[in-house]
Amino acid sequence: MKNKWGEKLEPKTVDWHGKKITMPFDCSVYTEGSIIIANRFSGEETAVPGYAASVYDTIIGAESFEEYNTMRLGLDWFKKYFPAQYMVLLD
Repeated sequence: MKNKWGEKLEPKTVDWHGKKITMPFDCSVYTEGSIIIANRFSGEETAVPGYAASVYDTIIGAESFEEYNTMRLGLDWFKKYFPAQYMVLLD
């Protein structure tokens, strides 16, 4: 993946309880356990691992900067790995 300046970005791999998870894009990864996030509109809350909170934050930031390719990568990743939390936070 490349950013809007043409720089190649390498996604990170997270080791989560012995399972390797490839992040959808290069972003800062929170290493804490679970983080509770509230839906921006409904206020409904759900818990996600720290690395998923990193993806969520990047999705929201990409939306505000109209970086729709990054946003789409994050949304697809969230649907794949955290479908229930996706429905609460991003659907």
